[in-house]
Amino acid sequence: MNTALKRIRVLCAVIFVAGIAGIIVTSIVSNNNGGIISIGLITSLAALVLITASTIATNKRIDAFDDVAAEHLEQQVIALVATGANEDAVRAVVRSAIDLGRSVS
Repeated sequence: MNTALKRIRVLCAVIFVAGIAGIIVTSIVSNNNGGIISIGLITSLAALVLITASTIATNKRIDAFDDVAAEHLEQQVIALVATGANEDAVRAVVRSAIDLGRSVS
């Protein structure tokens, strides 16, 4: 897990605990609605930060597709098939190579 995400989660957890305690203490001591609402808004903002950070950190980016490289690969497959190679076998090897490359990166 990402170190920055761990720090954000710990900070948000501290804000959650402090926010709940702050709401309870403020409602008992002064019954100040403005203070209670402010603490609640800060706590809810921490929840939004936690949701956003977790979503961004866990989603992987889609690999960019290179049309030129794909066309070059297709031309190589066509050339191999033209020399007598089995097209299905060549395409299976290409798929295996792509899967291997994705598993490594």
